[in-house]
Amino acid sequence: MQESELKRTALYEVHKSWGAKIVPFAGFLMPVQYKGIMAEHKRVRTTVGLFDVSHMGEFQFSGPDAEKFLNKMTINNVAKLDIGQVQYSAMCYNDGGIVDDLLTYRFDDHYVLVVNASNLKKDRDWIQEHIPEQGVDFDDISDDITLLAVQGPRSLDLLKTISSESIEDIPFYHFIIGQIAGMDAVISRTGYTGELGFELYISRSNSLELWNAVVEAGQNFDLEPIGLGARDTLRMEMKYCLYGNDIDATTNPLEAGLGWITKLKKGNFIGRDAIIAAKERGLKRCLVGFEAIDKSIPRKGYPLFKDNLQIGTTTSGTHSPMLNRGIGIGYVSKNHAEVGNEILMETRGKMNPVKIVETPFYKP
Repeated sequence: MQESELKRTALYEVHKSWGAKIVPFAGFLMPVQYKGIMAEHKRVRTTVGLFDVSHMGEFQFSGPDAEKFLNKMTINNVAKLDIGQVQYSAMCYNDGGIVDDLLTYRFDDHYVLVVNASNLKKDRDWIQEHIPEQGVDFDDISDDITLLAVQGPRSLDLLKTISSESIEDIPFYHFIIGQIAGMDAVISRTGYTGELGFELYISRSNSLELWNAVVEAGQNFDLEPIGLGARDTLRMEMKYCLYGNDIDATTNPLEAGLGWITKLKKGNFIGRDAIIAAKERGLKRCLVGFEAIDKSIPRKGYPLFKDNLQIGTTTSGTHSPMLNRGIGIGYVSKNHAEVGNEILMETRGKMNPVKIVETPFYKP
């Protein structure tokens, strides 16, 4: 895709003015880093960081059959959501492979799914393929929304200074409709970092005003802008799955460790029969976290071995800024997945020792 064909968030020029390194990502030109991934990662872990994640997609559903439809399309139980609650979930194909992982927001008269930017068209097509002719109104509102993530141990204290709402009362995975810096916003107690944090959904027209308000207030809290590079290393330390790496159309939720969101008893949903069949057959592999014993750095695609036999493959890997060692996520044979098991990772023809560990790797 040519650069001229790539989309820009409403804050593209702001990122350039901050000296961000801009790269193509999921059809957008996005900031991958400002000062550097290591420094930005540690900023989020120690004070607070500001992310522009407006590349994410937002789908709105309303109508008398919206709940029924979303319960058919997703693997978690939408009927259990209270107004103001958020739910982590996924959509599956008929064979149990994952279409996308997502968030479901329940408002008083509609629902919103927040989907991955890289899957936006595919997700939209999948939904439109299944949506009934009546009873459900569907609207892709992605281009109307700017999404800012304020993440880190000082995020609450910062946002309290520019919000008229009691945001300290918002439970984890809940949201309110209120005002931030005088602007209407959905204020959500969610994030992708493992830290205390909030995600702010606002009208695209208010993007620059809100960014500047958060940055100005953040001067008293050591806030800095954070790029997608640190977003990836932060999620890695928590073993949060990334679509296209750790989950995709070839993985089912159970082997990916997502059984906790797969509500097989809620009734029928797309992929349910295939997931049940896989469970009854017995899972052959599962997603694990492992740490390098030496100074090697795990990367996607590195083979994993035990007793000269390949038992799996790395799906994500990085150097952990907080642990100062290489960490990886990958699928291994079920009988080799026990915590404490030492295995080998092939790195450009060299065998490096790694150990399967409990996750998250880092506990804030």
